[in-house]
Amino acid sequence: MNGLIVIVEDEKDILELMEYHLAKEGFETIGFLNTKHVTDVLEEESIDLILMDRNLPGAEGSEFVESLRKKGIHTPVIFVSAKQKEEDIEQGFERGGDDYITKPFSMKELVLRVKAMLRRTKKLSPEGNITYRDISVNLAARTVMIEGIPVELTKLEFDLLHALIVNENVVLDRDYLLENVWGSDEVYQDRTVNVAINRLKEKIDPDKSKEYIKTVRGVGYTLC
Repeated sequence: MNGLIVIVEDEKDILELMEYHLAKEGFETIGFLNTKHVTDVLEEESIDLILMDRNLPGAEGSEFVESLRKKGIHTPVIFVSAKQKEEDIEQGFERGGDDYITKPFSMKELVLRVKAMLRRTKKLSPEGNITYRDISVNLAARTVMIEGIPVELTKLEFDLLHALIVNENVVLDRDYLLENVWGSDEVYQDRTVNVAINRLKEKIDPDKSKEYIKTVRGVGYTLC
């Protein structure tokens, strides 16, 4: 088995199609038509990934994910949604999503995104601690402290920060980040990296006084 995935999708035919194609790739899935029992499963099972629709009966998917994050549940989330305006996508990331697929989508793209997410979340978790200036990163616990104060990051934001710190004196271009943080450069766009970097900056430097991350125009990103 490659991983255990929770799928929350209120259209039964789409849910069954997603389950079928993921099962063909060796994934085990647990499907839900609404969010009613999702939290119970996340607390009882070792779930590797959540595929979350946003237009759901009784709950808006991104609001539900935001509530999970507040409860301390940080299972990676890919939104699969018909909400495709730029502000919808940004809202999905802001509420705790790690990736976003807009409907209609191909099952091949879904499988690629799932594999890329699981490669990334499983690959970037070595033991030990790393530091940069007043940032302390515990790689085993996947926690970040700035001046001794905990900072809540999504798995994507954590992995981005990790990549930047271990390559402290290097400008990382978008292709490098897509390959080494997302796990693939086949199904992502430059804007994906830009949005994620901006979210990370807001989390670790909300008042913009420390400027940890510098954008090198036309090239990529590095630590200041």
